[in-house]
Amino acid sequence: MQITLHLNGTSHPLDVDPRTTLLDALRHHLGLTGTKKGCDHGQCGACTVLMDGRRINACLTLACMAEGHDITTIEGLGTPGNLSPLQQQFLDHDGFQCGYCTPGQICSATGMLDEIAAGWPSHASDTLDGPFALTHAEIAERMSGNLCRCAAYSNIVAAIRQVAQGTGREDAA
Repeated sequence: MQITLHLNGTSHPLDVDPRTTLLDALRHHLGLTGTKKGCDHGQCGACTVLMDGRRINACLTLACMAEGHDITTIEGLGTPGNLSPLQQQFLDHDGFQCGYCTPGQICSATGMLDEIAAGWPSHASDTLDGPFALTHAEIAERMSGNLCRCAAYSNIVAAIRQVAQGTGREDAA
């Protein structure tokens, strides 16, 4: 099946089996190994990427379903010489240990901050119409789809808070 993926600002024509997941297309067809295969069942979040700015599990998404959408992976968020604010804060706050979950965590946090800016409540939100204070409980709820086996959660929360505070959001705790 011929598809074209719009990935990190560039179009990539691919010939893939219709059963190929977006995760496998990224890793095996395009050589973008930042997105990790963890559980391959949508339970760990290691494969989280952004599709049209929203977080998705690439292991549960067929590559053909991504055609016509803008896909952003960890490679599209920053480069070693020009890190995104979240990438920099993950480094500054030691928000990783083994690093396996880090690309999915950063993509998820990027999408999460956009969700908050758009006024989307979570199950932990005190109100349905915002503003939403970025308490530990709020961040933990919003990031609950991303697991870290090394338990760097406190550092991940600190990194996300730092970025949120850097945006000038008065409600960031």
